[in-house]
Amino acid sequence: MYEDNRVCICPLKGIIDVISKKWALLIINTLGNSGKLRFNKLMATLRGISPKTLSDTLKDLQAEGLINRESFAEIPPRVEYSLTKDGTELRKSIIPLLEWTANRSNINKERCAKCPPQMHTRYKAYLGEQK
Repeated sequence: MYEDNRVCICPLKGIIDVISKKWALLIINTLGNSGKLRFNKLMATLRGISPKTLSDTLKDLQAEGLINRESFAEIPPRVEYSLTKDGTELRKSIIPLLEWTANRSNINKERCAKCPPQMHTRYKAYLGEQK
């Protein structure tokens, strides 16, 4: 017999493979901070991600229904990425993790200071800032 506070983890099986990849949660947070971004702006913000890794991760996140990919019939072609409702809910659920990591006593604050503003979460606990 199960206790009332147990949760079935079966739904995690597909999504955990996607969000546990190195860049996935960073992409989710960046899109959550910025709203809509184009591929090159994501590349510039994330610093260090390869075009192939970004492309593959965006496809995986889109397949899981976490991000939207909107194409515009323009010349040159334009594509923008944004969070879906599920992506927004995922981002809200990882905010406590972001706050915890930002407030750890052994955090490398110099590394965080070099981070572009788009990588900062808009929530209060990022390095103790009030936003």
